[in-house]
Amino acid sequence: MTQAAENKVTFIWEGKDKTGKHIKGEVLAVSEMQARAVLRQQGQMPLKVKKKPRSLMGKGKKIKPSDIAIFARQLATMLQAGMPLLQGLEIIAQGTDNQSVAKLVTAIKDEVSGGISLGNALAKHPLYFDRLFVSLVIAGENAGALEAILERIAVYKEKTESMKKKIKKALTYPAAVLVVAFIVTAILLIFVIPQFKELFAGFGADLPAFTLMVVNLSEVFQAYWWAIFGGIGGVIYTFMFFKKRSQTFNQALDRLALRLPIIGPLTHKAAVARFSRTLSTMFAAGVPLVEAMGSVAGATGNHVYETAVLEMRDMTAQGQQMRISMQQSGLFPMMVVQMVGIGEETGEMDKMLSKVADIYEEEVDNMVDAMASLMEPMIMAFLGVVVGGLVIAMYLPIFKMGSVV
Repeated sequence: MTQAAENKVTFIWEGKDKTGKHIKGEVLAVSEMQARAVLRQQGQMPLKVKKKPRSLMGKGKKIKPSDIAIFARQLATMLQAGMPLLQGLEIIAQGTDNQSVAKLVTAIKDEVSGGISLGNALAKHPLYFDRLFVSLVIAGENAGALEAILERIAVYKEKTESMKKKIKKALTYPAAVLVVAFIVTAILLIFVIPQFKELFAGFGADLPAFTLMVVNLSEVFQAYWWAIFGGIGGVIYTFMFFKKRSQTFNQALDRLALRLPIIGPLTHKAAVARFSRTLSTMFAAGVPLVEAMGSVAGATGNHVYETAVLEMRDMTAQGQQMRISMQQSGLFPMMVVQMVGIGEETGEMDKMLSKVADIYEEEVDNMVDAMASLMEPMIMAFLGVVVGGLVIAMYLPIFKMGSVV
């Protein structure tokens, strides 16, 4: 968001439109004078303009990709219903509970009302509208089919976000359970097992090897718990630090993700699905193939695929067929290559790519569901082994005494 937009505040206004009908609404401006000027530019006659009280303002939460998907869907629906663009943007700004989204949409509306195109207005907010989104909107405006393009963008964003959420859910659950397992284990080692140790001291007999191992592990945890927790925290901090700041580190993670046993096939299919869906959307919007592939590369979500798509773009720009460049990359399944080849021969590339995206999105959904179903019993078994093992280790001496008696 621009600095000027960040300095603006929300004003409540009442007035009349061109037909004399009494209307009211909200507008984002630096001052009351600017608010009145903006409203007059929109063809409205403001009678009352006052700053919106803070008590009426929604909480300014962070703008998420799902918010942008909702914005695209709402604007597409309104334009398809014949509503003017400025009115649609104003309704979206007033209808959201997120003040940050309201400010963003109002800033876009003010820029559009100032005479610039919607695509150029969106381009001023690259943090929320990527090059792909902006390119599609500009293509739709040039072709006079903005509502149709926004519909495609909305479908694309919704499907992309849905796939991201499913993958994230599949990976978050086992990670959360592992954290809980570590915390429970630490509590047992630090607080519970020392109590048993004092009890065992009065037995006057040798402890089983398994029990001795757990007792020794408990002593290490009691003595160096600060170093263990600090080391884990340091590893997590270092990982997040390099993930946010190091491109080389992220590239290495992308390569590793493709080689992992279960995550690898899922990452491959997700990248192919995003590639197909994005290129289909841009190609259908009339964006030239070579130009579209530049935006598609970043949308794949993996550095290995991004590099391959950029190389494919260069080869296609030199006159080589896309299916040949895809085959040479070695990343795309033969079925995808063949369907792209059919699309090139029939002139229905967007339809073929859309079918590929549907197939691979469904495969990703099935893999995520299968992973979730498989992970649950495996995690429960892991928890049983860890926690149950500690309990058994503590009761082995008691069982041994009972057998002797």
